[in-house]
Amino acid sequence: MGERVAEMDAYLKEHNCEALLKEIVLALCKERPESHLQFIIDYCKKLQDEEEEAEEEEAPMPSRTSRRGGISASVLSAADVDDYEKKVIPKDAATMMALQHSIKENILFLHLEPDELRDVLDAMFLVKASAGDTVITQGDEGDNFYVIEKGTIEFYVTDGGDEKFVGDKSDGGSFGELALMYNQPRAATCKAKTDLSLWAIDADTYRRILMGSTLRKRKSYEDFLEKVDILAEVDRYERMTLADALEAANFKEGEVIVKQGDEGSEFFLIMDGEVIVTQTNEAGETGEVARLSDGSYFGEIALLNNDKRHATCTASGEVKCVKVHRDTFERILGPISEILRRNIENYDKFVGSK
Repeated sequence: MGERVAEMDAYLKEHNCEALLKEIVLALCKERPESHLQFIIDYCKKLQDEEEEAEEEEAPMPSRTSRRGGISASVLSAADVDDYEKKVIPKDAATMMALQHSIKENILFLHLEPDELRDVLDAMFLVKASAGDTVITQGDEGDNFYVIEKGTIEFYVTDGGDEKFVGDKSDGGSFGELALMYNQPRAATCKAKTDLSLWAIDADTYRRILMGSTLRKRKSYEDFLEKVDILAEVDRYERMTLADALEAANFKEGEVIVKQGDEGSEFFLIMDGEVIVTQTNEAGETGEVARLSDGSYFGEIALLNNDKRHATCTASGEVKCVKVHRDTFERILGPISEILRRNIENYDKFVGSK
């Protein structure tokens, strides 16, 4: 098992896969195409064509990072996260609420826990700009990410000596996010169309919060998955892949997590708390099937049988779960599908007895 992981790691390093994946993510963030899958296909085909042309010219092929340049992110260790001292820029309650509203749909912030999001908001600082000022210059080193509190910013891209207007954003909008993910030159020039009030966060602060969150969650999820009985036959690499795919899903007392008869697309694992499982039979009678606790799971029947939910699962008190979507479930948990199928009959005890 350990040899397999080492072999996979060696393969990824040999073919510089990490740099390639970062390059694709960067291109997606810059272009934001409607069809991301088609964009990735076209982008990879373009890279392949460029490599084939280089081979035909018998020119030495430099590495991806040196050929395309500027796409890199420093490695962050657990020690870096532990040593980091939080920055707090004082703000009143109204400002904090407005900031939280402004960034709630931004993809960079969606996965953060409430306390992590609070750290991001605490670290933001106010930046003022007058109409006509240049906030970001294309080609400069990336530094800050900005959320627009008030005003309008315009974006220009210089290509072949000509500066072209490519769009604008106003109150609640954000820009400069690529600098938070990669150390790379600015892709556009950003000019204030009106007087601007911006909230900014430096790249290092956000990356430490972001990467720190990722490191902590991965470790927490890996430790949890090692204790789940049904994953005993899943190797370490598959468990790590599953840990990266897990999404937090927390529920309050009495909240229905899945409902009998609904379409199902997610599989749940309980990290902490208790879930009550009930079923309603053909006579309309409802009874309790089971009570599930830490390390238990539910939601697999609809995914295994491509069927509707067979039971209703309700939170008993505060419940902390992680969930996996259908595509990830089929790809990673395929090897344990037979183990999961053995337990399906347990859910039908109440219905079968009526």
